[in-house]
Amino acid sequence: MTAKDPLFTPHYAGPLQLKNRFAVAPMTRVSATEEGCATELMAKYYERFSTGGFGLLITEGLYTDQKYAQGNLLQPGMSDETQAESWKTIVEQTHRAGAKIAAQLMHAGPLVQGNRFVNGSIGPSAVQPRGEQMTSYYGKGKFPIPKEASEADIADAIEGFARAAHLATHIAGFDAVEIHGANGYLLDQFFTDYGNSRSDRWGGDVSSRVQLILETVKAVKKTIKLGAALGVRISQGKVNDFFHKWSEGEQGAKVVFEALANLGVDYIHVTEFEAWQPAFSNTEKSLATLARQYAPGVTVITNGSLHDLNRSAQLLEEGADVIAYGRGALANPDLPIRAKNGEDLRDFDPSLLGPIANIKESELA
Repeated sequence: MTAKDPLFTPHYAGPLQLKNRFAVAPMTRVSATEEGCATELMAKYYERFSTGGFGLLITEGLYTDQKYAQGNLLQPGMSDETQAESWKTIVEQTHRAGAKIAAQLMHAGPLVQGNRFVNGSIGPSAVQPRGEQMTSYYGKGKFPIPKEASEADIADAIEGFARAAHLATHIAGFDAVEIHGANGYLLDQFFTDYGNSRSDRWGGDVSSRVQLILETVKAVKKTIKLGAALGVRISQGKVNDFFHKWSEGEQGAKVVFEALANLGVDYIHVTEFEAWQPAFSNTEKSLATLARQYAPGVTVITNGSLHDLNRSAQLLEEGADVIAYGRGALANPDLPIRAKNGEDLRDFDPSLLGPIANIKESELA
């Protein structure tokens, strides 16, 4: 691999100017203060990626309000000015290294494993989430059955995203915000057929179930700082239902990607367990390829087991613009530099995320 490889070429995602196509995927590390503020340990963790050559860093999910949004104990937030201020050091050091940074904004919805503000959770319907809570994030046992979100709850959730976007870009100085519409959290749960049995405007067919994502995008566009980029993360699989597929297949992809493109988002971040695999059984196209097809002109970021750089190159050829690395970045915080120098990549060590998935001093050595 050389500096002329497509992975090393600059890219524009709306106003977001990236020096290359390497991004760090959002990864939950439960290392904030109890009050949801970023720490010095977190600053060291993120700095390794920016000085390691990545063009874009996407933060772990930041909870957006002081009601139902928090999903994990020691999760960072973007729900007040104190939390926003705590990210300034991380944003500034990212910029000094020539990289950009996006704040991923997240409402946990039914997938709550720890919330210091309220008891219980909300979801589109009172349907118990599949699977078990994750012990690596201080979870234990089954997920609780959520309360069906009222119109007031939905309005609060949307307002939380909008306020968090303002804080992230106006106070903390983030270059972009990424709305977390994936992985089984609140916005994705509304989009999921088996999790949403509502008969009002938020339920029904796929074009209705995607409305909460779209209304959130509209609200964020009104509060985000001029010149900051807006992205949305989309997935089929969930942290509690890894291999879920949209029942509408490619038609579902068409609805969500076209709608996001029509709203003028700057990028769509799709994630699958193996990003290069066909999205559905009746097509050879990956989810990234479908995003490119139905959202022409919108930057496509893709994530999912792409630490094999040949796979990364393949996805760029098939429609992706930027590759986001999770486990590959944890094992190789200097992955772009190693790739440019032709050095072998280190294998991922699962102990980094166990027994608790917090940031460990040993990984910063």
